[in-house]
Amino acid sequence: MRSAIGRVRGLGSAKEGTHHWWYQRLTAGANLLLMSWLLISIARQSSFDYAAMRMWMESGWVAIPMALLVVSVFYHFRLGLQVVIEDYQHDESRVVLMVLLNFFVIATGAVALFSIMKIALGAAA
Repeated sequence: MRSAIGRVRGLGSAKEGTHHWWYQRLTAGANLLLMSWLLISIARQSSFDYAAMRMWMESGWVAIPMALLVVSVFYHFRLGLQVVIEDYQHDESRVVLMVLLNFFVIATGAVALFSIMKIALGAAA
């Protein structure tokens, strides 16, 4: 039973729950696969010094999965914190927190992707 004021304010189901739940599960699966690849790939390295790891990162076979891992992890992070903000923040600051969350995820994800691209494309350190 909804009140008239609830309909006017647009309160109630946003019809986005299934979509959000599905993306959360897809990114969790992608994170599991890509993180497993990363751990196995690092464990197989013969040396862990800077030069060896940088040479390993310059490969396209490493840079592409690393970029996919960054995108998946940051999107999963954003989805999870969105749920926390929506569940526990009930005043107008919810909008501000969501905007800050989006800016933070985009900025940190962009820095991570830029770093991967810089190494993969062979830019000078």
